[in-house]
Amino acid sequence: MNFELSQEHKQWQAAVHDFVAKEIKPKAREVDERSEFNWEAARKGAALGLLGMHIPEEYGGAALDTLSIVLAVEELGWGCGSTALSIGAHSALGCAPVALFGSEELKQTYLPVAAGGKSKLAALALTEPGAGSDLSGGVQTTAVLDGDHWVINGNKMWCTNASIADFIVTLVRTGERHSLILVPTDSQGLSIGPAEKKMGLHGSPTHAVSYQNVRVPAGNLVGEQGKGLHYTFATLDGGRVGIGALSVGLGRAALEEAVKYAKQRKTFGQPIANHQAIQWMLADAETQLNAARLLVWQAAWNKDNGKPFAKEAAMAKLFATEAAEMVCRNAIQIHGGYGYSSEFPVERIYRDARLMTIGEGTSEIMRMVIARHVVEE
Repeated sequence: MNFELSQEHKQWQAAVHDFVAKEIKPKAREVDERSEFNWEAARKGAALGLLGMHIPEEYGGAALDTLSIVLAVEELGWGCGSTALSIGAHSALGCAPVALFGSEELKQTYLPVAAGGKSKLAALALTEPGAGSDLSGGVQTTAVLDGDHWVINGNKMWCTNASIADFIVTLVRTGERHSLILVPTDSQGLSIGPAEKKMGLHGSPTHAVSYQNVRVPAGNLVGEQGKGLHYTFATLDGGRVGIGALSVGLGRAALEEAVKYAKQRKTFGQPIANHQAIQWMLADAETQLNAARLLVWQAAWNKDNGKPFAKEAAMAKLFATEAAEMVCRNAIQIHGGYGYSSEFPVERIYRDARLMTIGEGTSEIMRMVIARHVVEE
């Protein structure tokens, strides 16, 4: 594996960085305080390819390789956790399963709109009340074929983008097995609850979703009936690489703020950056973030080269999310009392980073996934 980025990758990374620095990072605090998704940036980003990262070119997407995607997501995370999460969920969770497993009709109908930035985003609904990480046994939402339509009944929780999505790919039970079905958000009987009041990521809306006799065409089945869990786990493996990259971006932003503050703040007659206690935290942060980035790139490289990457994705997600949380925590510590104030970015960045060890598979689940692969190997 060659960790040297190609010229094309470097140019893409620079283009996304410049876009984020101009359109996303300056509005991160406002997005958080208003709890509003940054639609303006998302729509401008569509022209760059940020809404079509997982979508093939023939359907209006950018058809990026995985390494290009994680480079972009890290930059998005560096700019704003909320914007990064919603765009990442749209691309990796909502669009990817349709692009990978959907019928030609589904792809032609939904993917060009999703990539274009002129409408809403996409979402994936998996988790149910009381089930948490138990997707195999905890899914109670059902879909029954009635003529040429599926009739869906059940409830979902923690659906990112539900209120700002055109469609929600939904994991359901079809008989004894699971399937994925694309559900347009304007379907009769679909109810989206109020946005959850969360610790962080306020600009990335999360909702409960209720399905009451929701009827969608039989052709909205994504892939084959009964293969929903297989499709879901494949989708999550890819999404976990993205969450790792997003976490590196958050940690990087926190470290930059910590370094800047440590150079400016003086105690005992000198900048606190000269104190060993501060230097050790900065050294640990730089080391952890670089190690996390390499794990993310390893998983991306494996995926792009057709090699197994489920273990590598879990390792990248586990290490990067836990490293980012510690980096953000220490960034607040370096700021002292000011770090606890919302006037300084590290307070928001820490709140945003806290979800990452939970969403798309908790750290505990990641350790189970990794251990299972280690034992099997």
